[in-house]
Amino acid sequence: MKKFLTSCAFSIPAILVNAQCPVGQSEVTIDVTTDAYGYEIYWELVPGGNSCGTGTLFAGGNMAVGCGGGGAQNQTPGGYANNTTVSEGPWCLTDGASYDLIFVDDWGDGGASFTINVAGFPVFQWSSGSGAGSGSVYTFVVEPPLPWDIQGESISVFNYVNIGNVDITGTLFNSGSNVVTSFDINYQIDNGAIITAPLSGLNIPPFTDYSFIHPTQWNAAANGTYSLKIWASNLDGNADMDNTNDTIQKNVIVGPGIPNLVDNYLGIIPEQTVIANGSDGIEIPRDLDFHPTLSNNELWVILKSTEASGGKTVKISDAGEIGQTELVQQDDNAWHFMSLPTGIAFSENGNFATSPGVYDSNHDGGAPFTGPALWSSDPAIYAQPSGGNGSHLDMLHESPYSMGIAHESDNVFWVFDGQNNCVTRYDFGIDHGPGNSDHSDGIVRRYSGMGLSEDPAYEVSSHLVLDKATNWLYIVDTGNDRIVRLDITSGSQTGTFVPYEGTFESSIYGGYTSEVYVSTGLTQPSGIDIVENRMIVSDYTTGQIMIYDISGSTVVELGQIQTGTPGIMGVKFGPDGKIWYVNAITNEVVRLEFNDVTGLDESNGSEISVYPNPVNTGVITLATMIDGAFQVNIVNATGQVVANYMLNEPVSKIDVSAIAPGHYILQVIDSNNGTVINKKIVVSE
Repeated sequence: MKKFLTSCAFSIPAILVNAQCPVGQSEVTIDVTTDAYGYEIYWELVPGGNSCGTGTLFAGGNMAVGCGGGGAQNQTPGGYANNTTVSEGPWCLTDGASYDLIFVDDWGDGGASFTINVAGFPVFQWSSGSGAGSGSVYTFVVEPPLPWDIQGESISVFNYVNIGNVDITGTLFNSGSNVVTSFDINYQIDNGAIITAPLSGLNIPPFTDYSFIHPTQWNAAANGTYSLKIWASNLDGNADMDNTNDTIQKNVIVGPGIPNLVDNYLGIIPEQTVIANGSDGIEIPRDLDFHPTLSNNELWVILKSTEASGGKTVKISDAGEIGQTELVQQDDNAWHFMSLPTGIAFSENGNFATSPGVYDSNHDGGAPFTGPALWSSDPAIYAQPSGGNGSHLDMLHESPYSMGIAHESDNVFWVFDGQNNCVTRYDFGIDHGPGNSDHSDGIVRRYSGMGLSEDPAYEVSSHLVLDKATNWLYIVDTGNDRIVRLDITSGSQTGTFVPYEGTFESSIYGGYTSEVYVSTGLTQPSGIDIVENRMIVSDYTTGQIMIYDISGSTVVELGQIQTGTPGIMGVKFGPDGKIWYVNAITNEVVRLEFNDVTGLDESNGSEISVYPNPVNTGVITLATMIDGAFQVNIVNATGQVVANYMLNEPVSKIDVSAIAPGHYILQVIDSNNGTVINKKIVVSE
């Protein structure tokens, strides 16, 4: 319930209104949204800078909590109902004046959110967050919206991209009072030429987001770090009336992708380099993933730990290099949000998600209540204090015994759902921020009927990987010793299920395309990864890592890597193209080595020209200064000559279509004097 304080002890310059406010004042209302414990909430509106109870203008919620009841945990129910929105006001407040909205929570764990409407527009939104027991304060200035104002909100271009054409994408926000139907979208790289394009036929109501794609891509032609600026202009033919909020900016790194060097492991016994072990905090590791900014060479390892404490992560900076460092971290509320984690997967936006291998993250013997959690890799956020509710960005509780996780896009992930024997797609939507609890925009879709089965002891993870070039999701079906794949573009909603908590969508999907992809040769598969047309799968029991060719309609086993060490779970291709894995028995992070052709000397390579390089057309052109006949050898990583040619033209075409993708040395031998010239080349798909 609400209470307007009219005692002579308070100065009240604002008045309750039912009509238009006088000049110099604007109508203000506040929408209060409660969590599952509405009775805990108390709030006050005071002049800016005042403490709670000093000059109180208006107050609402449970009056028994009051200014001093934060964290007391002793109030009886009263005030607001649970999980509801209550509109308070309207009042006339002075334009340009500052006010403080003070929130106090009886339990001390926050959870309420507030929308402050000025002149009928939702100008300010605030979520109290967790730990708001003693009084959280939100300060705002009463300012009616301008007629024309679009502000930059976010840039969706990934922090790390590869050379080539890059979509310029992001989100703008119409903070003006008019509907916008057209505007110009502009971007600029390193303060260079401004690239402008008109967008028309739009309908952007006031105080709504608009996601855009600039019609002109950015041609990222060279590796490096670039400054990207984006802004809107010419709003329905009008100038933007507030230029202070127009421009959004971020640095984008252009760098190489992960090279496909898998075939260098074929036919050899690779050396195994221990990157980290128990002395570095590695204890029962279950999965690993590299931060998407590959140039950082930052490896994250997820540790099982105990159900009582929750899981941990180890961040390995400069992984495998001189100067490598390790940082073991545990969130304040890992007991709930990272309980017995089985997997970790990064998004290109820098967030990562983890999958919990427990039945119930509340650990109270009741109904199952657990599922994947979303986290920020920002060191200022992850595992930092957040008022008692952990630093997690989001969590959806629909998959007990989540045995593995894979990334799709943005905040969308796929989970091996061990409780329901299916894979489940989780779209966290817009994260609720560190330690908060709004899950109302979550979308959960279960893909049932593939006959999946987890390790009955819930010890060995069932990892997944999405081939984003083909949209095939590859699933390690550990309980059935096989690999299944699902076309994520197929299927449709066939029903719904009752969620453990409120979400935007809780669906069951059917009619999809799936198949058993690998049915033999595996004893207890666990880890999986893909680079281009190659797939690797680890076997927990045998310690083998299988290599497959997935370029055709059927899978082809190319070979096996014998590590000789059972216990391998997660496997990953590193930025160097090499295979990295974690072993839950030996408590190690290991990198597999091979004779890297890039380490061979390139002697006098500038004396010849090879193009294109990398080659992906099957034919390369070789130009030399040699007069007369010469021999050409193509040498692989082990020093084996895989092809040779006798040529006598200064410019020659060489067909390399029969050569497997990888790194090679093209060796030119002058028949006249025996001079040898080595040139590095890359053969790709």
